Amino acid sequence: MRFTPIRRTAAILATAGLAATTSLLATQATAAPAPSTDSITSTLTSSIASALTDITSTLSRDATIPGTAWATDPATGVVTVSYDDTVSGSKLQALTGVTKQLGSKVKVEKMSGKLTKFLSGGDAIYGGQYRCSLGFNVTDGSSYYFLTAGHCGNIASTWYSDSGHTTSVGDTQGSSFPGNDYALVKYPAGTPEPPGNVDLYNGSFQEITSAGDATVGQAVQRSGSTTHVHSGTVTGVNATVNYAEGTVTGLIQTNVCAEGGDSGGALFAGSTALGLTSGGSGDCTSGGTTFFQPVPEALSVYNVDVY
Repeated sequence: MRFTPIRRTAAILATAGLAATTSLLATQATAAPAPSTDSITSTLTSSIASALTDITSTLSRDATIPGTAWATDPATGVVTVSYDDTVSGSKLQALTGVTKQLGSKVKVEKMSGKLTKFLSGGDAIYGGQYRCSLGFNVTDGSSYYFLTAGHCGNIASTWYSDSGHTTSVGDTQGSSFPGNDYALVKYPAGTPEPPGNVDLYNGSFQEITSAGDATVGQAVQRSGSTTHVHSGTVTGVNATVNYAEGTVTGLIQTNVCAEGGDSGGALFAGSTALGLTSGGSGDCTSGGTTFFQPVPEALSVYNVDVY
């Protein structure tokens, strides 16, 4: 797409099973008070969190294989491990060798295609030889910026609204990838306040008024310069993705599709900003899995806010 006041898409311009709690619920032979429901719930929640940490730590230590990813569901205590077409033969044997040891709290599934960062040449915000998508406009109270993907920020110091690099829309102020996947770009001095919304590609825009954390099962939408707007649900949180270029942790996993050039684009639920498009597997014809960098982390790091 072309930028409508630079795109108005968020900018003017991208194991272990739980031990049974029988001992807590058994009839006491003394006059001691029985534990409260809140106490039992707190113990269960703590046990699930501890089990998830143990599982993901083991995966990080023994299964960091390019083409794999894993995400957690805090409600069920299940970790879903995914792998793409490049994980076969000895690599697949190594992965399943680890997951089998972790038991029933780990689910393994195949992703279609190859797990990649969503980045390509084309239309939208341009840097170097690549195109990305703008995520959300933000401010520190005195200046205006926008967020995009860190793997985009790594490749260019200046961004443009056209492929000919004639109209600058800002300079990269900070970028983090791998590990994280967010970047901050500052608009040129004197730029009017960019709109705080996301382009819905139907002539209308979604106003963004806050940022929040995604939850499993949440209905979400994604807007990007290649495939425009697509919807789906959050399927996991605290996801780890092992790209060929490095590992990124703490991501949101969804069943929303995306393609090259959608990198950095906005993930949102109504007026709440949730994430920045990082990468995934599949496409918007056959469907796929897409991962997003949570927005609240980037806002905190750069001390900025959506508006």
